[in-house]
Amino acid sequence: MKRVVLEVCCGSADDVAEAFRAGADRVELNSDLFHGGLTPTVGSLVVAKRTTGMKIMTMVRPREGGFCYTEGEFAVAVEDAGELLRHGADGLVFGFLHQDGTLDRARTKVLADLARSAGREAVFHRAIDVVPDWRQALDTLIELGVTRVLTSGQAPDVSQATQTIREMIDYAAGRIEILPGAGITRGNMDRVIAQSGCTQIHLAAHKIQYDLSVQNNRAIYYGGCLYPPEDRFNLIDGEYIGALAAHLTQRGGEA
Repeated sequence: MKRVVLEVCCGSADDVAEAFRAGADRVELNSDLFHGGLTPTVGSLVVAKRTTGMKIMTMVRPREGGFCYTEGEFAVAVEDAGELLRHGADGLVFGFLHQDGTLDRARTKVLADLARSAGREAVFHRAIDVVPDWRQALDTLIELGVTRVLTSGQAPDVSQATQTIREMIDYAAGRIEILPGAGITRGNMDRVIAQSGCTQIHLAAHKIQYDLSVQNNRAIYYGGCLYPPEDRFNLIDGEYIGALAAHLTQRGGEA
């Protein structure tokens, strides 16, 4: 049995370092995971690549809240994509839709072509989970030469959609990779793999870290109206990811 590939969703260069030490095969680098992941800085990519040398997919998403962008936002996405590729990104992760939720073929082609011309991978992210017809979307992505699709099977949690993931894999028939992600844990990972037949998984697991530099005035907030605590941030839980990676290695070695 071949080992299932483990991709870890990261929000910083330090996240990537933790995922690397834990034995992840590949990472997706973002910023602002609270909003589902936005384009990371070039600096975070450069540092992550320099310190780990591992395979890094970089998100290209100019803002939170949907996937139908203004002309200016799309222009920013194209510029960011070019800079990320020039600074060592192994692939671009993106998703473009029309207002009716159908796949935006023209914009998808622009980034897929950018990645392919640089000899890198093109990944269409979970925007596919809100399209009205995933088969039609897959047909277009296959035609455009997209490498892989990240999907929850159009459900809030992959564990609720293993049959759909299996149908996607069967429909793709090797023409495009299907990467299940969203809600995969140590508790459901084996079931998701067995029921879907997937060969790779995408997940995140963070732990809270504390930064006490703000403790002199706890009444101050720097963000919006949600007012999250200012004395903490998230970091990949290397111990948890390491246990998953070890389990996948053991599982892959079983006949």
